[in-house]
Amino acid sequence: MGRHAFLDRVRVGVDDTVVIASLVLLAWPAEGGPYPGAHAGGHVVPLLAALCLGLAVLLLDGGRPVLRMAVTAAALATAGFRQLHGELTPTAVGLVLLVAIAVLAREHLGRRVSADLSRQQSLLAQHAFRDSLTGLGNRRMFLEYAEGVLREPARAQTAVVIVDLDGFKALNEFHGHAIGDNLLRAAADRLSTNVRAGDTVARLDGDEFAVLLPGVEDEQAAIAVAERVLTELHRPLTVAGIPMSVRVSAGVAVAGPNERLDSVLRRADQALFRAKQEGGGVARRFDPVRFAAAAARRRAEADLLRGLEADEFEVHYQPIVDLAGADRTVGVEALIRWRHPEHGLLPPADFLDLAESLGLLPRIGGWVLEESCRQAIAWQRQFPGFELNVNLSASQLGNPRLIDEVREILDRTGLPPRDLVLELTESVALTDLEESARVLGGLKSLGVRLALDDFGTGFSSLSHLSTLPVDVVKIDRSFVQGMPSSGGASVAEAVLHIARTFDLSPVAEGVEDAAQADWLRGLGAGRAQGYHFARPMPADEVTSRLDHEALVGERAA
Repeated sequence: MGRHAFLDRVRVGVDDTVVIASLVLLAWPAEGGPYPGAHAGGHVVPLLAALCLGLAVLLLDGGRPVLRMAVTAAALATAGFRQLHGELTPTAVGLVLLVAIAVLAREHLGRRVSADLSRQQSLLAQHAFRDSLTGLGNRRMFLEYAEGVLREPARAQTAVVIVDLDGFKALNEFHGHAIGDNLLRAAADRLSTNVRAGDTVARLDGDEFAVLLPGVEDEQAAIAVAERVLTELHRPLTVAGIPMSVRVSAGVAVAGPNERLDSVLRRADQALFRAKQEGGGVARRFDPVRFAAAAARRRAEADLLRGLEADEFEVHYQPIVDLAGADRTVGVEALIRWRHPEHGLLPPADFLDLAESLGLLPRIGGWVLEESCRQAIAWQRQFPGFELNVNLSASQLGNPRLIDEVREILDRTGLPPRDLVLELTESVALTDLEESARVLGGLKSLGVRLALDDFGTGFSSLSHLSTLPVDVVKIDRSFVQGMPSSGGASVAEAVLHIARTFDLSPVAEGVEDAAQADWLRGLGAGRAQGYHFARPMPADEVTSRLDHEALVGERAA
């Protein structure tokens, strides 16, 4: 039993004794009372009644000390009155003294218990605001104290520095948690001894510390303090006999007028992130331009994820025509679009890079492939052999399940593999030539055809054309749009010659006018696509185009 619990029990016992003694005192017979000849046993009944009444009070008081104090006060007042009239026996006087002594003892014990409670509350408060590992203040202490400082009017400014040990997790895992804890203690000691006298240092979490700098002149003064701290922390130290050199990064933010603490901490964290992005070991201030860009990116990421969940994406199709067959549509290239509720129809350039950074391209690419395959089957019912071109991204090519997923989509949709052309750019294909050849070989085994997009922009790839199992090359739009200006035709002609040499089917991209189309026909290019023929369009517009071409063909026949 703890000391406080023991004293508390003694105090309760004294309280109970005082109540019973007070009631006995009230029932005590008077000196020379109305029963002078009565035997001693005649006094037993009133005394027993007093004891029973005392027990009743103790059981029914419900923790209300006022009832107990009223009984004691009445007993003492009655005893005083009877003493003045000579009615109090010597034994009763002794009982009065006992009650008085008990009251004094109870008061003393109450004060001791209250003192113990105050001491315990102080210890609990110290534990609540103190980091047990380093002895610094903890996050709770820092937040409460810093909020108070920011609310106080001051001529100078207040800054927050977030300090983080670079690579601490790896050190902790390599040397063990005991060494890691010692390293944190050593870092905390150096940190607290190298700040200014009025600064406050706290450990926020793990290997992250915070320094509150009240009264700084400007941001440069805060950065100077942070850099001095980093210089000291970068000095080698010995932990449990192991020499260590630790890199530390810091982020600095100066509080604006009436700015909330959470906003200052958020800006300091952003500055710390910037320091780590630059390689670590440095102190960086908050950069509002970078912060705005990061905030905009976070909003864009959330918007993209929301759009995917809301099914706001759709597939448009750009027709591919036969230059030797009256520009008849023989296939389409599937291109994703985002029908944004606020910004309208967005092209892939506005969101695919963001999607790739979030690891969403395999999911998006798989959806585009299946959606366009289902649509192509609908067209093939009227136009057998109608071709579908779908782009593959670098992340899709690196997907270990790509071959299986393509096979499953072909099985679910029923599209003949020979009518599916999967496109990838030269830069993607040549990132890892051996792996690309393996994956593309697996896709070829399914029966699909492969196209090398933007062909001609990477002449280093010419020696690898025999390695990659491609069937189609798409001549880059930069060469096509240079036609028929000087040199444009000769480059396109060279690319066409290379394609024929490797027995590849050429498709010219980016044809924008009739002159370019005529030049390509003269060069013997088989197929082409571009705004001169048609822009990317929804599936129903492609259907209308195909129906119109079929009707024109029937009339010509």
